[in-house]
Amino acid sequence: MELDLQPSLADTGTQEITVYIDGEPVRVSGGTRLIDAIALRDEKFPHICYHPALGPIETCDTCIAEVDGELVRACSTPVRDGMKVRTKSVAARWARKEAMDRILRNHELYCTVCDNNNGNCVVHNTAMAMEIDHQAYPFEPKPYEVDASNPFYRYDPNQCILCGRCVEACQNLQVSEVLSIDWSRERPRVIWDNDVPINESSCVSCGHCVTVCPCNALMEKSMLGEAGFLTGIEKDTLRGMIEITKQVEPGYRQIFAISEAEATLREARIQKTKTVCTYCGVGCSFDIWTKGRKILKVEPQMEAPVNQISTCVKGKFGWDWVNNPERILQPMIRRGDAFEPVTWDEALDTIARRLNEIRQQYGDDSIALISSSKTTNEENYLMQKLARAVLHTNNIDNCSRYCQAPATEAMRRTMGYGGDSGSITDIAKAELVIIVGANTAESHPVLSTRIRRAHKKFGQKLIVADLRKNDLAQRADVHLHPRPGTDLIWLSAVTKHLIDTGRYDKAFVAQRVNGFDEYVKSLAPFTLEYAEKMTGIPREQLERTADMIAAAGSVAICWAMGVTQHKGGTDTSTAICNLLLVTGNIGRPGTGAYPLRGHNNVQGAGDFGCAPAMLPGYERVDDPQVRAKWERAWGVSLPVNPGLDNHQMVDAIHEGKVRAMYLVGEDMAIVDSNANYVQAAFEKLDFFVVQDVFFSKTAQFADVILPAAPSLEKEGTFTNTERRIQRLYRVLDPLGESKPDWEIIQLVANRLGANWNYTSPKEIFEEACGITELMKGATYERLEGYRSLQWPVLPDGTDSPLLYTDGFPLPGGKARLVPVTWTPPVTTPEEFDLHLNNGRLLEHFHEGNLTYRVPGIRQKVPSTFVEVSPELARERGIEDGMLVRLVSPYGAVKMRAVVTDRVSGKELYVPMNSPKDEEAVNLLTSSEADTATHTPAYKEMNVRLEVLDFKARPAIVKGNPRLGRPNPQPGVQVEKKWARADYRPLTGKVPVGTGQER
Repeated sequence: MELDLQPSLADTGTQEITVYIDGEPVRVSGGTRLIDAIALRDEKFPHICYHPALGPIETCDTCIAEVDGELVRACSTPVRDGMKVRTKSVAARWARKEAMDRILRNHELYCTVCDNNNGNCVVHNTAMAMEIDHQAYPFEPKPYEVDASNPFYRYDPNQCILCGRCVEACQNLQVSEVLSIDWSRERPRVIWDNDVPINESSCVSCGHCVTVCPCNALMEKSMLGEAGFLTGIEKDTLRGMIEITKQVEPGYRQIFAISEAEATLREARIQKTKTVCTYCGVGCSFDIWTKGRKILKVEPQMEAPVNQISTCVKGKFGWDWVNNPERILQPMIRRGDAFEPVTWDEALDTIARRLNEIRQQYGDDSIALISSSKTTNEENYLMQKLARAVLHTNNIDNCSRYCQAPATEAMRRTMGYGGDSGSITDIAKAELVIIVGANTAESHPVLSTRIRRAHKKFGQKLIVADLRKNDLAQRADVHLHPRPGTDLIWLSAVTKHLIDTGRYDKAFVAQRVNGFDEYVKSLAPFTLEYAEKMTGIPREQLERTADMIAAAGSVAICWAMGVTQHKGGTDTSTAICNLLLVTGNIGRPGTGAYPLRGHNNVQGAGDFGCAPAMLPGYERVDDPQVRAKWERAWGVSLPVNPGLDNHQMVDAIHEGKVRAMYLVGEDMAIVDSNANYVQAAFEKLDFFVVQDVFFSKTAQFADVILPAAPSLEKEGTFTNTERRIQRLYRVLDPLGESKPDWEIIQLVANRLGANWNYTSPKEIFEEACGITELMKGATYERLEGYRSLQWPVLPDGTDSPLLYTDGFPLPGGKARLVPVTWTPPVTTPEEFDLHLNNGRLLEHFHEGNLTYRVPGIRQKVPSTFVEVSPELARERGIEDGMLVRLVSPYGAVKMRAVVTDRVSGKELYVPMNSPKDEEAVNLLTSSEADTATHTPAYKEMNVRLEVLDFKARPAIVKGNPRLGRPNPQPGVQVEKKWARADYRPLTGKVPVGTGQER
């Protein structure tokens, strides 16, 4: 399955036509590029700059073919019915050979001792396929040094063939707009920003450029000196070997034969294993190359259903923590104030004894369990089964309570399913995308590339509603800046305005939606005048927003924690769903509701039952028929009443009702709101088990610590934000005595008398899906390799990329419009006069327990900071880099200030990640929560600010891309190459009388 990276905003049709390639008829769809048609007959047809994810670049000229007596670039030529193509004519072959010779003038061939000689070097493979023996023009070194300033990759201008793939990927796929080619130089080269070293540019280290580079000009530093058998030798010696090889070479074909043999030898020691990223909810998948425990590179594949060749800095380069010496490698038990390593048997015996004692004394519900959005579906399934079938409690939850529970509840209320209504492809295809309360470019980087690409290249319109002028807000056609906590008001006002002016989808509402009349009555207070007064958004902007929605043929709305982490988070999420239903933007391609999941498997944790009121597949625990089905399947009796969610668990600990907790893979002590209150609760527990990869802040409160294995050391499945289930495979063996979480959970369950006998994640997954109606047809075989399934999955394996095309899973098959009211934000005493916003940062993930252990990432962003607006800085005498203290009614933190126009007025922003526990933003937040789901109101807090040190020390350090200045370009600008005096065209009419026409 391929992701459509070049969506058309109008259907072009797929009528088949016939083209004749070297006399043979080939049937292709209209609009196909000639190069793809030729590839159906000849997979080795030369091309270097063309890449299916990038489209035609037209810089290399190696794909020239003859069409009706004219030489054309096959990459940029669309087929037409009856077209006659000659790929083997003398003229076409001569032009391709000449093009390759020009490339080799720019590239020094030393394949056998090159770290990129791994079977995937396009220059090497193309030269071999063309049977080039000698190059017509000798290699000429360029007057530029290697740029190794970036911590993750290096650029060697001497190896660069100026194909422009990296530029196209940066400008029009990633759309960071950093790279370009300076064609005006005597010897052109790729430059970063306006020609600065890579690490002083706005490069976000996404790795797109390295992935698409067709040679060794751009390479991961982790590959250098590691991949080849001869590449690790000393630089001067290696240089000498290259020179000797060039002097004695009998011809390229013999040299290629040697290099091919050497590349084959590499295959025996370099393992390539498919995995799914362990960071955000986008769900990127890729191959990881390893040599022993060394991670050489991350190589995304076109088959990857979500990302194809795309990655972000974390997915491409953020894996060093796997081998970090701070990993927990054996079980530990608290002895007094210290932890002592123990055997697995002692740890498990202690857990079983203490949990049984507490259950006997205080009852089943005195124990609470927290599962993890970082663990697999199989592990989440076992965790909730442990709670219900072994410990007989529904006190089980996961971290979706902290972020996405309000969105899930809103979608269930209105549409029926608690997941994205479509796919990332639909977001890319939408004529209008609206983003509410989400910093997509930093929280969901690869997904944001699809929006940026569609907006830049394909005319997609973009509205962003956010307190900060984040990346997508800067690019947006409209940036709405509401007052904190007022999104429900403007959303409802825009919906009312569309209804009042008759610009809603009357047919959709009449045929597919219930509750319209009651809903319209509920909108009465939400006039444009009221919205302008309460939100601060000018009426003109509200009207323009409505006009853009009405004019768009398809609308997709994305939202995240800026919506959900409020007291009225569920109602605001419901208002988004209501707007989509009223305008008929559900159930069609390019439309839908997309609450962007923050963690790699937060969707799966809910899907597989880690919630106090829901069994796997969102089947209610208080439904007797549902409960009976699971009791038959598991052979046990199950608890009847819904349990406590993680917010309620903390209160119950303070009240003495919860006495023990078993927590897996969550740093709840600093990611839950009102962290001081949470940590005080953990100190009260009679018994606390923490299962994790590192010694987190939460682990400091544990009585027993169990060493878990991260995703690279196990198999299983993750489910991404678009309901897509994907398999991950074991890349490395578990380190030390650590174990995959499913094995540990089974060991604990069996110590408690469960007698489970699972031997693989496959058995667990297929048990869960076999019982769950939502995923009946999901099997490991149907998920093999890069295959994936989006639930619901029917028993025959048919999945559901786009929901609600023919009805809603609600009574009568209709959606529901649900009236909502505005809940005012939390108030604080007047002394707390600044609004505190918080969220994610591109380079780090969540609290930073993993990414702060990646040296290259920590080098770029070594600490957290608070963003302060220029106007507030002038008012308070704050300069960039000053140390300040933020104080709320619940706590205080110290950090350095960053003065930036990303925030305005009296609004502050603090990233949620920090290498120091005492800087955690949740020391400032309260225990107030969403009224429906108990998701903490993280975004509703005011603070006061105190300047502690007027000596400035910048928090944004050299190497941080925020200091760079991007250089937006339309692309490679190949026309500038063609206009150079030293460029001789190879396309056009076949020259007559030269012998090339034969």
